[in-house]
Amino acid sequence: MHLQESGEMYLETILILSKSSQSVRSIDVGEYMGYSKPSVSRAVGLLKNAGYITVEKDGSLILTESGRKTAENIYEKHTTLTTLLKNLGVDEKIASEDACKIEHVISDVSFEAIKKLAEKIDK
Repeated sequence: MHLQESGEMYLETILILSKSSQSVRSIDVGEYMGYSKPSVSRAVGLLKNAGYITVEKDGSLILTESGRKTAENIYEKHTTLTTLLKNLGVDEKIASEDACKIEHVISDVSFEAIKKLAEKIDK
């Protein structure tokens, strides 16, 4: 199943929050993203039905293998693109905002080329 941008954003958020917390709940995701409880609840249901997350009895959101792979891919795109744009002289806030837009539409082929370029610049 192909995820829409919003689904990718939810997965990326769950991944980011799980890096600093033992348990990620819907309320945490909503607060981080600035979304309402009904919006988060709907998204969680869709991600669960698609096999990207599981919801534990205590309400914790757990990325499945597929969900983690997708989230890590999006997060890598975001961080790589942000760093590249900052290295090109773009303000950090703008670089992050632009990277967030690009990460959802860029092809894997183009991203790999940009990633190689970014690695060369870092050296």
